[in-house]
Amino acid sequence: MAMGFCDDVKAAAEQIAAAPEITIISHIDADGISCEAILSQAISRLEIPVKSVFVRQLEPLTMPQVPDDPSLKIFSDLGAGQQNLMLDRGLTEKDVLIIDHHVSQPCEREYTQVNCLPYGHTRMSAAGVSYLVAKELDNANIDLAQLAVIGNVGDMMAREKCGLVGPAREIIVEDGIRHGSVDVRKKDLNCYGTATRPVHLSLAYNDDPFVKGISNNPEAARQFLKKLGIRQQAPDGRWYVWEELSDDDRRTIISGLAQQLMANGEKTDRLLMESYRFPGEIPRTPLRNAQEYATLLNACGRWSKPQTGGAILRGDRGGAYRDAEHMLNNHRAILRELLQYIVDRGVKELEYLQWLHVGGKYPDTIDGSGAGMALPKRNPGKTILSMCEVPGHHT
Repeated sequence: MAMGFCDDVKAAAEQIAAAPEITIISHIDADGISCEAILSQAISRLEIPVKSVFVRQLEPLTMPQVPDDPSLKIFSDLGAGQQNLMLDRGLTEKDVLIIDHHVSQPCEREYTQVNCLPYGHTRMSAAGVSYLVAKELDNANIDLAQLAVIGNVGDMMAREKCGLVGPAREIIVEDGIRHGSVDVRKKDLNCYGTATRPVHLSLAYNDDPFVKGISNNPEAARQFLKKLGIRQQAPDGRWYVWEELSDDDRRTIISGLAQQLMANGEKTDRLLMESYRFPGEIPRTPLRNAQEYATLLNACGRWSKPQTGGAILRGDRGGAYRDAEHMLNNHRAILRELLQYIVDRGVKELEYLQWLHVGGKYPDTIDGSGAGMALPKRNPGKTILSMCEVPGHHT
């Protein structure tokens, strides 16, 4: 890492260690929820009183949620671009610490900030930065590396390169491996649902890469596996998931998909990815790998229960996990409906972007997710802008 970034991490750790009490203000997505869980646990281990506030956005309407007390305010996964709000609130340099990965806003007051972006670390999320600060506080916080992996993957940091890169890979993932909480499969199939979906559904619901004759066609995917001689069901009728298959079966499927892509003149460069699994979690649950774990956290945040996601990251596998599963099932159903709505209605294309407006039919916490899912089905080379109506506001 760049020396200046290391200095910023060290300065942040010193500011935290010297604080008599702390308030964490974090975002509601998987990255922000992971940030809060990392920081709050690291701070609690120092026996410093800490409380947390989650916000959808840091804006004038949500600033009143930031308590007016003498605690150090840590803004995580937000704040870099909203420093004028802190200035308007009268917060001093000693009152604020920003841990972020977004573009920073110029401000006449120099708040302490740890931001990976100015140092060229464009593929690391705020959870990654939070973890580096936690590790600087105490090397024993290496057990929190798993949470940082979840946050990074949830913020799509692994999507472009089919795996994490830079400090997120070289430091955070490696720490997780050393701790034993993270298991890496370097050349895994690039698909979602490897811990929870029947294999044929994982293949059918995957469109990155799009495999003609298999993607979006569950029955064709099932027949594809059958022709390869892959046993798809256990003796009791339960469908196998990807992670339950033998190495030989996985290689056979990957080879078959590669042949299918090449036969249709398509590239195979997106077929494989580096996957991050958590061997300490229960098999066949969303907690078993970084992608599905992050989706669970996003469901909690999008339905206004980020604290539930935080409880799961702290180890709650009882009531919080059951609530999250319910939200996840609802989240998936609504996203499927939204995706179909976008596909059916289409988007408006301009020279440099494409846009859509879903009206008041879907909440503003998920319209962006739906647009992101629809992008590969529209024009993936052009930025997509999604808009919706917010109760009490006009878009």
